[in-house]
Amino acid sequence: MLKKVTEPYLVDALSFTEAEARIIEEVQPFISGEFAITGINRAHYAEVFFDCNGERWFKVRLRFITLDAKSGVEKRTLAKMLVQASNVEEALENFKQGMKGTMMDYVIIEVSEIPLMDVFPYEAGEGGEE
Repeated sequence: MLKKVTEPYLVDALSFTEAEARIIEEVQPFISGEFAITGINRAHYAEVFFDCNGERWFKVRLRFITLDAKSGVEKRTLAKMLVQASNVEEALENFKQGMKGTMMDYVIIEVSEIPLMDVFPYEAGEGGEE
């Protein structure tokens, strides 16, 4: 019996071709039978905060607040961060811990769970490069 499933993954890649190759490389050892990449979309996350104990992924939407030194005008810039955690409260704590060293002021707009199976970051030395 065949079962069709769709699972979203996030991979750090420079092109759609590289993204497809990396996903195949990462998931192939865990899949028996045939599988196909049915779609690739861009995702813009400013930062990813990992937690090896976290089972789920959360998107944190925030607004950075900066002050233009010349004009004195406040500038607001939207950003999205990805946080691994077990629940919303933990995601918020992991996010705050990850942002501890930042000098910029920010306001959190939203924390929401997103249906990612896994995230594959870029690691130095992949693809024969050092």
